[in-house]
Amino acid sequence: MDTTQEVIIVGAGIGGLAFALALHQVGVPFRLYESAQELKPLGVGLNLLPHAVKALTGLGLQPALLAKGVETREYCFYTSHGQHVFTEPRGKFAGYDWPQISIHRGDLHAALLDAVRQRCGDDAVRLNHRCVGVEQDAEGAEVAFVDADGRALPVQRGSIAVACDGVHSVFRRHYHPKEAVPRYEGTTQYRGTTRWKPFLSGASMAYLGTYETGKLIIYPIRDDIDAEGRQLINWVIELSKPNDQLLRDWNRQSRAEEFIANFEDWHFDWLDVPALLRAADSIYEYPMVDQDPLPFWTAGRVTLMGDAAHPMMPRGSNGAAQAVIDGVTLAPMLKASTDWPAVLKAYEALRLKATGNVVLANREIAPDAILRVVHERSGGLPFHRIEDLVSRAELVEWQERYRKVAGFSAEDLRRETDNP
Repeated sequence: MDTTQEVIIVGAGIGGLAFALALHQVGVPFRLYESAQELKPLGVGLNLLPHAVKALTGLGLQPALLAKGVETREYCFYTSHGQHVFTEPRGKFAGYDWPQISIHRGDLHAALLDAVRQRCGDDAVRLNHRCVGVEQDAEGAEVAFVDADGRALPVQRGSIAVACDGVHSVFRRHYHPKEAVPRYEGTTQYRGTTRWKPFLSGASMAYLGTYETGKLIIYPIRDDIDAEGRQLINWVIELSKPNDQLLRDWNRQSRAEEFIANFEDWHFDWLDVPALLRAADSIYEYPMVDQDPLPFWTAGRVTLMGDAAHPMMPRGSNGAAQAVIDGVTLAPMLKASTDWPAVLKAYEALRLKATGNVVLANREIAPDAILRVVHERSGGLPFHRIEDLVSRAELVEWQERYRKVAGFSAEDLRRETDNP
């Protein structure tokens, strides 16, 4: 390979850092630029599904992630009345070769950032560079930046430029200026973390209720955080909210009064839900929005990656997973050929439809979709026997259908491993 070829990466989020590690692993030079003046551990929790852990394991990160997070043992499904519907094992407990890991987003980001700096140098991530434009010619791409005060910084030129700059991507707006506004599903997500004693197995992810009356997802993301043996518990609520502001800001703060009325009666023998929600360290809200899949990502020597390419609703932990998979897919392709514009089109051919399918599937099916079935068949009332509403075979089928749509069925991952 011509060593003068260099990748410009814009954005040091989860996708950009994973891509940088993948490039370093195969020996492709890069320069990584980030708009923030300081990278802080922002956000709350997320769940790394086996296909994401498989990709991150290939980057040598699994030990660090397991040390920081919690290995998810099982998914448990309950109605809003606290009635058990179904439990299924997850990750290695379900026979996968890779674990499923629940982790604070800040811990995941820190693990990626530490790995980039350790392997590539402390100055591998150039901060205080906000992208304001991109141009290209037959030989390369040029990215314009300003600092936090709006002062122009030197234009950076590379062989190609890859946009990992998120849902507000400058690159995306440049190449798709007439794109429709984000699509709002009609529900809002509230997210928070609470220091609490372990519940169920201590490594369970529980889904409760439906968004009409109140939907809650709850799971631990850090173990033994204090002398009392408590965990850091991540929780996510989804509620109908027809007139939400479409502010795609992950750090938009909220308060328990916005949703607590829906959960006041949720006192179960294994969890006091309203008490846990009121004890939250922090609460954020985010509208459930996405955008229709794009007709193309790549224009010559420029392409999109992660949320810049396929912004999807924050459901099922798919956004981070697909961003990581984008990066580990493209890096070895760049190593294998010097015709990088052709490589970018080949990358698009591999990933655009696959991620578009996940965007669209997130609108129709979710890990907890079976709870809507139970809610509809029971009329929202307590049941005597779950078998009177849904068979175990149907429960299993619903979950396998979701795994296949989201791209992490055990069969598909084994096939990919056998035929890389």
